[in-house]
Amino acid sequence: MEADVVVVGAGLAGLVATAELADRGKRVVLVDQEGEQSLGGQAFWSFGGLFLVDSPEQRRMGIKDSLELATQDWMGSAQFDRDEDFWPRKWAEAYLHFAAGEKRAWLHEQGHRLFPVVGWAERGDGRADGHGNSVPRFHITWGTGPGIVEPFERRVRAAVASGRVTLAFRHRVDELVLTAGATTGVRGRLLAPDGVERGRPSSREEVGDFEITAQAVVVTSGGIGGDHDLVRRAWPERLGTPPARMVAGVPAHVDGRMLGITQAAGGHVINPDRMWHYTEGLRNWDPVWDNHGIRILPGPSSLWLDARGRRFPAPYFPGFDTLGTLGHIMRSGHDYSWFVLTQRIIEKEFALSGSEQNPDLTGKDVKQVLGRARKGAPGPVEAFKTHGEDFVVADTLDELVRGMNALTGDDLIDVESLRRTVVARDNEMDNDFSKDAQVTAIRGARNYRGDKLIRVASPHKLLDPKAGPLIAVRLNILTRKTLGGLETDLAGRVLRPGGDPLPGVYAAGEVSGFGGGGMHGYNSLEGTFLGGCLFSGRTAGRSVAAAL
Repeated sequence: MEADVVVVGAGLAGLVATAELADRGKRVVLVDQEGEQSLGGQAFWSFGGLFLVDSPEQRRMGIKDSLELATQDWMGSAQFDRDEDFWPRKWAEAYLHFAAGEKRAWLHEQGHRLFPVVGWAERGDGRADGHGNSVPRFHITWGTGPGIVEPFERRVRAAVASGRVTLAFRHRVDELVLTAGATTGVRGRLLAPDGVERGRPSSREEVGDFEITAQAVVVTSGGIGGDHDLVRRAWPERLGTPPARMVAGVPAHVDGRMLGITQAAGGHVINPDRMWHYTEGLRNWDPVWDNHGIRILPGPSSLWLDARGRRFPAPYFPGFDTLGTLGHIMRSGHDYSWFVLTQRIIEKEFALSGSEQNPDLTGKDVKQVLGRARKGAPGPVEAFKTHGEDFVVADTLDELVRGMNALTGDDLIDVESLRRTVVARDNEMDNDFSKDAQVTAIRGARNYRGDKLIRVASPHKLLDPKAGPLIAVRLNILTRKTLGGLETDLAGRVLRPGGDPLPGVYAAGEVSGFGGGGMHGYNSLEGTFLGGCLFSGRTAGRSVAAAL
């Protein structure tokens, strides 16, 4: 085959880049090792959260945000400290202007819509100039992940119908073709057709070869989260010992192959030790892929304990500092932790990440969404409580601890020690003020009306029988995102180790650290992964079109 451009990877960044190229009259072949049923990649499975700055939704919720405040939060979280952070920092600055500028209008023009209540993710490490969001910025897509994918899939399919785009599924790229020092296409192996459901492992039977000649290649193939051995090899010492046991937040085909392939062709991979994995993973009782994990999106009220039942120190509260908490867990000598909470908390504060775990938002069902404000936990949450292997439900603390120890088989938690911890926390609930930092944070969260309405339970004692039953949830480490990747300049061009562009090669999305080789630095503010795919895919598509 021949084309102007080959795009490798049919996830969100690949769809955006392809749509932008096709709109500018370029002939594109979009290749992916999976089948057509996987179009949209990991974005399809996402909750659809987007980081926006000073949006109409924020202003309606009484939130005062600005580019200056968002920049302070981003840089305090990124903590750029390396020579190779030059381009990641430039990408971060450009993305912040995009998120505070045309991002919302550009999406809205294409039919994208937002849920009106803005969420407050990654509330931070307790420092004004440190990690975390000073204000709520997590905008949920009406339609969740599929609602993000739909505008770009629509544009790409229109380009297919007009002959500008060819979709080449089950094409596994094994090599970038170099001619006189420039990349002139890709070659690889054809995989046998496989109609397996989206996300499930597909056949790796090889049935032929292919080669595609093009003037440019855009690599949009994602990260390494599906290969746990790669994750462990990249695991940094600052996050403690790599976990022996993890659950998978992405399917196995998120394998990082194109990082090595592009590197072999001359591309520069930077910041491979920067990564983003979650601490609140559940084993999916109804899995789609092998070892399928689902993340709890927690409110701030659950008591967070290590494997021995010891309470986490500030600022390691639910929803505050993901990587700080991850490091704390992995230095404890165990690769799991616990939430202890009440039925009242789970009803108000537990949400599950993923489009399939939020059928009301995904299906754009207004009546079901309004039901979130009523008594009772969402159906998917109750299903996990009933069927999930990580849940223990009990009427008394003694019974709860017996169940926790039985679940792990470790017998690590002493009931009297945990009782002292719980009672000490409960004693802080008699006043509207407290020396307990988590209790203060709970009360502070409820000053934001979005949290008070649908996200944060009214403060109460864990041992109050009216709030029961008691619930314990074992939390597993959940693999998710690669924050480093192929170094790119602000045009999306992949750079060589010396800083010169690798001719004919561009990258976007997670494979490029969402821009530059790691625009997040060490930490994410959340809602920035999908946004990074949108921005870097758009940038690469437009840059390639202008350069050809």
